[in-house]
Amino acid sequence: MPAADPAVLHALFAAQLQSRHLDYAARWLQAQGRGHYTIGSAGHESNAALGLLARVDDPALLHYRSGGFYAARAAHAGTTDPIRDVLLSLTSSARDPMSGGRHKVWGHRDLHIIPQTSTISSHLPRAVGLAYALGLARSVGHSTPWPSDAIVICSFGDASANHSTAVGAINAAAYLTRREVRCPILLVCEDNRIGVSTRSPVGWPGAMLQGIPGIDYVHADGADPTTLLDRTAAAVARVREARRPVVLHLDTVRFLGHAGSDTEIAYRTRAEIVSDYERDPLLATARCLMDTGRATPEEILAAYEEMRSRVMEAARNALDEPHLPDRAQVMAPLALPAVSPSIATPAATGSEPDSARLTLAQSINQTLTEVLATHPETLVFGEDVAVKGGVYGVTRGLRKRFGAQRVFDTLLDEQTILGVALGSALAGFVPIPEIQYLAYLHNAEDQLRGEAASLRFFSNGQYQNGMVVRVAGLAYQRGFGGHFHNDNSVAVLRDIPGLVLAVPSHPADAPGLLRTCVELARQDGRVCVYLEPIALYHVRDLVAGDGAWTSPFAGGASETSHRPLGEVGVHGDGDDLLLVTFGNGVPMSLHASERLREHGVATTVVDLRWLAPLPLEALSAVAGRFPAVLVVDETRASGGVSEGVVTGLLEHAYRGRLTRIASADTYIPLGPAAETVLLSEDDIVAAALAGR
Repeated sequence: MPAADPAVLHALFAAQLQSRHLDYAARWLQAQGRGHYTIGSAGHESNAALGLLARVDDPALLHYRSGGFYAARAAHAGTTDPIRDVLLSLTSSARDPMSGGRHKVWGHRDLHIIPQTSTISSHLPRAVGLAYALGLARSVGHSTPWPSDAIVICSFGDASANHSTAVGAINAAAYLTRREVRCPILLVCEDNRIGVSTRSPVGWPGAMLQGIPGIDYVHADGADPTTLLDRTAAAVARVREARRPVVLHLDTVRFLGHAGSDTEIAYRTRAEIVSDYERDPLLATARCLMDTGRATPEEILAAYEEMRSRVMEAARNALDEPHLPDRAQVMAPLALPAVSPSIATPAATGSEPDSARLTLAQSINQTLTEVLATHPETLVFGEDVAVKGGVYGVTRGLRKRFGAQRVFDTLLDEQTILGVALGSALAGFVPIPEIQYLAYLHNAEDQLRGEAASLRFFSNGQYQNGMVVRVAGLAYQRGFGGHFHNDNSVAVLRDIPGLVLAVPSHPADAPGLLRTCVELARQDGRVCVYLEPIALYHVRDLVAGDGAWTSPFAGGASETSHRPLGEVGVHGDGDDLLLVTFGNGVPMSLHASERLREHGVATTVVDLRWLAPLPLEALSAVAGRFPAVLVVDETRASGGVSEGVVTGLLEHAYRGRLTRIASADTYIPLGPAAETVLLSEDDIVAAALAGR
């Protein structure tokens, strides 16, 4: 409906009233001991203009003060009761239509509002990624859940606009504009001039937002409803027609403090607080309705009281809503597909010519080629992956074969890389982003923890963002090392609920592991990380000249086409000692096994393959046959993998001698000093013999 339509002003006022009274109801519910969230939208209700003037099928990722937007969009759609929706969320009801009682989020699938729990703008990279994906989809003929002319709405606060995540995302949007790449996003900064208790410098948000190269800037005053509607409509139309980003800088105020626990008078004077009342968007819209003869004062008051009555009646009805009753139901969205523990032994090497045998890097390359050819919705991208073919050549030739729209280079910003993955996954693509080194992931790990893996949880499984994040990592590189290129810390990945972490060690297993990750992403929307040991990329021999660390390509029709979740690999048939390891630890343990044989110790080596979740059922089945187990862990002693393996074996009733050995708790230095802190073959042999 046009912004000038009188009905729009009435709809704006109704949405603002609803949002304000829901904020009051949140405080009342808290006082009854039944409400669990009090960060409100009071003073920000001018964002209802966006809910009215953007389309219902424009995907929205919203700031946490978006009650006005939600009320307006719900009224626009007419398919849900927004008052009940919000109250169910505030009371953590299992009937909450978005999270199912797991968190207070602004989200609803029918309203195309994608739930976010962010308070620090961590949703912005995803929003920019989604806008990019909408443009890409139009170019390649890919179908998304939204119309071809849809735009992305993304709102955030003025304090959050300073966060590096927001700055990086906005920079990425500007970069795409410079490259003349479609990115239809409306970036809405709701500026109340204060972040919790810290004031924004006068004029700073506007100066920052106006200075973004190539992005149009629109300012609107939330206390001037006529201009607000006109400028919001113009900004929405500009993004939709030009398919490029626009910033809408929305002046707001904040009432009721930051949240229910915030004592605002501790850091603001009474005069400052009272002066904001003159900028109340509800009063501004009421004045406009009266000044234009569209409502009388009596009608305004009647509407206010009628909305208060509706909301409070619904709040009283929400007091006894059911909650999630047990751990299993809380965790249900994170539950992985059921797996049957399996144990695999190495395939026979055969007599293939050397030219048919692939290294780990070549095997991964061939698998990516197969995946891209088989599944047109897959994308491969990251730093240096396209033109160069990757720092280690793992993606060489993919861009030439599949084109620059499916295999492309990105900004040198890991948050942006993962944001593109998050957004494109929502649009129905299956992204396979590359993080160039494991240490670089730490710059952006919250994009996996707080955004990627949490979406399924906070939407009760209604939204998912399946992806396979390839990471070159772990240690033992020679000639090019140091902390940033020899990082052995995987603790953050193993700590993320629901994330799947695979580590290939041999080219015979790499295709099956990668295919399983891709299928988990494609069919079940899972977030997978495929951690590739750099030091093994181009290794050919276990013993000089034997070619044991190469393999014929395990194609999709082969017996080893998939390495299922929960499967372990078993090497050898010794019965004195079981060495449990992964990654670089596999060849090291095999070398150590030969040396231990000379000491009369017969060993078997287990390759875990899966580090999250750990394949404990299969591992326990193997370990139970051995009197002793040594866990060989190339990661750190604290927060590494071996802690979980040892604990898991004990919990599965292993009763033999159980020990572990790991690398030191330190950053990895450059040069020969690295050998002093990293787990070595000598360490494995010494630990194995120490227990005899």
